Amino acid sequence: MKRMWIWAAALAAPLASAVTVRDDAGNAVTLDKPAARVISMAPHVTEVLFAAGGGSRIVGAVNYSDYPEAAKSIPRIGSNREVDLERIISLKPDLIVAWMHNSSERQIEMVRKLGIPVFLSDPQKLEGIPENVLRLGHLMGTDAVAGPAAAELRKQLASLRTRYAGRPPVRTFYQVWDKPLYTLSGKHIITDALRLCGGENIFDALSVTAPIVSIESVLQADPEAVFGTAEKNYGGVSLWKPYSTLTATRNDNLFTVDGNLLNRAGPRMIAGTAVLCEKLELARQHRNK
Repeated sequence: MKRMWIWAAALAAPLASAVTVRDDAGNAVTLDKPAARVISMAPHVTEVLFAAGGGSRIVGAVNYSDYPEAAKSIPRIGSNREVDLERIISLKPDLIVAWMHNSSERQIEMVRKLGIPVFLSDPQKLEGIPENVLRLGHLMGTDAVAGPAAAELRKQLASLRTRYAGRPPVRTFYQVWDKPLYTLSGKHIITDALRLCGGENIFDALSVTAPIVSIESVLQADPEAVFGTAEKNYGGVSLWKPYSTLTATRNDNLFTVDGNLLNRAGPRMIAGTAVLCEKLELARQHRNK
């Protein structure tokens, strides 16, 4: 009887250590044991993995994975647009965390064919960021770090929501680049950040996540605030200074913010949202000039 119990326990052991979570596409991701060798296929993913306590487990990352400082020394496996499959195979990962965007579908499918589990990280709402920290921490077995980290991010979000709830709306244009001039629609997490602060994205309704728009369409919409994420004299909001009839220009609401904080759906985006809220509050104050 004792031998039978030991045999049954041995069979059950691998099942007990298996872990399953759902990714942002709703796919079930199952690992036989916590991931020890992880590849990050997006800069924001690298930040999430570090926040979840798995920085030492990242064996490969894409270009621009530059935060925190330790991320700069991680071997590169390509870029957001193209990864080196041979390099990925050589690193022997047991989990790949990818970002689903326009140019990634083909390369993600190629990675899946390698038989390596893939977790798609694409938060559409700010609450999805701490949720990603929790789920990836669970896949790596680093719940003891991921749990408190996610709780702190949720606390910061709740504080911002309380502080800016009910603030008068500010119609906003969010400029990612100027040549071509493109922005982010309501499908992008940045619009959720704007909403939290009481901002209204003037291109919220566009169907493309990162659409190209015209100067004329911005002037016609006449936003009260303009945000740029590039340097002031290089793809930045200085573009709008000659348009004195634009409300944002007239009210001195041409703001430059750190794109690394706001364009990446990682933990630092909560701090970026706080900056966004402060700038929009400044725009409200400028109404009384």
